[in-house]
Amino acid sequence: MSRPILEVRNLVKRYGDLVAVNDISFDVLRQEVFGILGPNGAGKTTTLEMIETLRAIDSGEIILDGINVKANPLEIKKRIGVQLQSSSFFDKLTLSELLGLFGAFYGRNVDPVLLLGEVELQDKHKSLVNQLSGGQKQRFSIAAALVNDPTVLFLDEPTTGLDPQARRHLWGVIKRIKDEGKTIVLTTHNMEEAEELCDRVAIMDAGRIVSLAPPRELVDVLLAKGFKGERIERLASLEDVFLDLTGHSLRDE
Repeated sequence: MSRPILEVRNLVKRYGDLVAVNDISFDVLRQEVFGILGPNGAGKTTTLEMIETLRAIDSGEIILDGINVKANPLEIKKRIGVQLQSSSFFDKLTLSELLGLFGAFYGRNVDPVLLLGEVELQDKHKSLVNQLSGGQKQRFSIAAALVNDPTVLFLDEPTTGLDPQARRHLWGVIKRIKDEGKTIVLTTHNMEEAEELCDRVAIMDAGRIVSLAPPRELVDVLLAKGFKGERIERLASLEDVFLDLTGHSLRDE
């Protein structure tokens, strides 16, 4: 079996007496969608920021694509893509100009229209970010994270605030990026999203990983304990009704 693309060993982050990340370890496999789930304050974002070289590591070790994150942060930055929020973009440049600028930061000549095609925004290449809908902004933030052809793509709550059509469309984009060979690490509060996208999930609470397995396996373990949900399972949800009545097509074009 090939070596994992990401290895986290005994990772710790403290803020005074608060241990935000408490001795966690996990691996991420190549071409896997790996989810990190947990309530607010669980340590998800702090963990990602240490992997992304945005926050100092107090103790422990992170190896990404064979490189030690703490010892070689510049090399790590060349190998990762990090989803930015729309407020991080220059508002006077077109999407093509922005992608060209970001590519220049990495010393790369990118084809903006081709890159926008990855997230189905090629027709918007002359638009400004503030002219995009919420779903389009989220997709553009992913395109921006792909300019350096990263080995690992990090997505933080990628579909927050999107309507059902836009959310499901973005799921399709993420699946296609994975199928093209990328490894993806994402955080989400949407359990349906985690089940739909993630090969495995790590559930964090109070700075620790309390469980790590494929979503279906975690559900099966819970059911084996004799768990019975309070709600009666139905064959359709209100979201299914919404999509049936309004259609699956995007309204943000």
